Amino acid sequence: MTQKRLFSAKARREKMESSAIIQRCRNNLWFVVFTLFVFWYLLLYVLDWSSLNPITQNHVNSIQSEKFNLVDITKNPNEINSLPPNFSHRNEVPKEHETEDETAVGEKPTKAFKEVVSKNQETGKSSGNQRLSCSGRYIYVHEIPKKFNDDLIDHCQSLDNWTNMCHYLMNNGLGQQLPRDKIFGNTGFFTTHQFSLEVIFHNRMKQYDCLTNDSSKASAIFVPYYAGLDVARYLWGSSASERDSGSLEIYKWLKEQPEWKIMWGRDHFLVAGRITWDFRRGVDEDSAWGNKLMLLPESKNVTILTIESSPWNSNDFAIPYPTYFHPSNDREAFGWQNRMRRLKRRYLFSFAGAPRPNIGDSIRGEIMGQCQKSRRKCKLLECRDSGNKCLKPGNLMRLFQSSVFCLQPPGDSFTRRSTFDSIVAGCIPVFFHPASAYVQYLWHLPKNYEKYSVLISEESVKGNNLSIEAQLEKIPKAKVAAMREEVVKLIPKVIYADPRSKLETLEDAFDLTVKGVVERVEKLRGEIREGRNSGFVGDEEYSWKYSFFGTLGNDEWDHYFRRRSKDKYWGR
Repeated sequence: MTQKRLFSAKARREKMESSAIIQRCRNNLWFVVFTLFVFWYLLLYVLDWSSLNPITQNHVNSIQSEKFNLVDITKNPNEINSLPPNFSHRNEVPKEHETEDETAVGEKPTKAFKEVVSKNQETGKSSGNQRLSCSGRYIYVHEIPKKFNDDLIDHCQSLDNWTNMCHYLMNNGLGQQLPRDKIFGNTGFFTTHQFSLEVIFHNRMKQYDCLTNDSSKASAIFVPYYAGLDVARYLWGSSASERDSGSLEIYKWLKEQPEWKIMWGRDHFLVAGRITWDFRRGVDEDSAWGNKLMLLPESKNVTILTIESSPWNSNDFAIPYPTYFHPSNDREAFGWQNRMRRLKRRYLFSFAGAPRPNIGDSIRGEIMGQCQKSRRKCKLLECRDSGNKCLKPGNLMRLFQSSVFCLQPPGDSFTRRSTFDSIVAGCIPVFFHPASAYVQYLWHLPKNYEKYSVLISEESVKGNNLSIEAQLEKIPKAKVAAMREEVVKLIPKVIYADPRSKLETLEDAFDLTVKGVVERVEKLRGEIREGRNSGFVGDEEYSWKYSFFGTLGNDEWDHYFRRRSKDKYWGR
């Protein structure tokens, strides 16, 4: 009986304890549900997943149209003489040029460089698990004397009369890393200078998948000459001969190499990281602007890559300005794109810049005036010499991220670095001249320009005859949304990835540029093999038209490119 009572008491205690547990769970039910909801919300909408992915470090030592106006082999016998019998093949060098003499063929590749190249020869760029063959994609990099690149970096403090370029050229040319905040997020933003492309491109080339030490295998040959940094030292207060010295010396060196004589430079390419007008001095006068790199006979054969090309010449090709954004991996790029999609934009349009009162036909004054009158719809960021707010990347990116449309009128020249910064911020560019983008970046921007941008003619803005605000408000909301999505999709194509790592599946501006160069060189090689003249027949003044439209017929854009005086963009 006693035993039965003990068992009953024990059962009651267990039942009471179970009831207490159940009651506590009931009391905490809403707290658990609320906690799970908060955790789910943070997981989906707040956490930046790109920051969780370790940076892929494939770091190597830093090493800080188409067919117009090629030298005609039938009309320039002194320059070309005759092509070797094997001109159409890259698989052997003419025996008369075979030598082991270092002074004859230039410096031997360094051991570190050979190791990098050997590693990159093994595979091509992977897309997922699928490897691309290097066949038809090999690049040979000339080991040019250091005075043409590395020595310039070593003396970075003397590259500009007003700016110490050293902190802009650190991190393989990216500049100082920017802090991670609500403007830049947890991704790779740097204080990148608009004229540092030569250094960035060279370092990106160091981790290209299909480098080769054997020039006979190469589809194209890269010349890592820092043409823009070289000429920048002498743009003000120097003689024309000083400005020309580097260009003359590099071509003298190249013509002594056996690789040059295979196609007389047609398979060579280099990056000149300033606008084309800095390399097109038409007269040998000290007061004239720039050097004559692009007017030298050898340049007619070389593919020269610039941040702005000439619409009226055919031996240079535009590639994007460097922006502040240099992702280290695909997740950083995807994460940034998603952020730009989600942003709520306060302003209909914006403009960052300064007036150009010294340029008679500039429309910047009218644009700034219209923006000031549309204060609720437009945001103006004036770039004044005193306390220039535009020199701070945060100010620019904040402006572009808050705007649906970003105005991109010509300044001292047709193009602007601002165009690419605004695209990175997901802002739809508004152009006022086709030469600001459409006939420039043919390898990187869609030919159907209406998909991602707006074109308003300069003439309609002059005298405030047209309201920019009214024009932009006419665009249906659905079309604006589609254009913005197209801009966001363009982001990887117009940025240069961090040279110290690799993108896994995305192609950046470097990848698209190399692809464009290789295709161009192969086309030239085929034309020469077939015995066709590689020169442009016709007035080169219309080369922009052939490049964009593929025809020299009349077009509605003709009035944009009719120059009243060549002096404006020739020997300023």
